[in-house]
Amino acid sequence: MADAPSTPPVAKPHARLEAWIWTLIYGGLFALVLGLAVGRSDAPLGWIFAVPGVVLALVGAVLIYVRSRLGSKTNPKESK
Repeated sequence: MADAPSTPPVAKPHARLEAWIWTLIYGGLFALVLGLAVGRSDAPLGWIFAVPGVVLALVGAVLIYVRSRLGSKTNPKESK
C-alpha cells in the first residue's frame, strides 16, 4: 500500500502569544476566586490574591486585543 503524501503541519504565527493570553486569563481568574474564598476568613490575604488575579486577567484581555491587531505574516492578502 502506497504512503499518502503528508503535508507539513502549519505553524500558527502567534501560538506563543495565545498560550500566554490564556495562561494569564485563567491564572488570573483562579487567583481571583482563590482570593475571594480566602477573603472570607482573612480579608487582607484575600485582597493579596484577588487584586493581582484581576490584573493578570485584564492583561490577558488586553493581549487578545493586541493579537487581533497583529497582521498575519503567512498570508499578506489578509492584512490588507
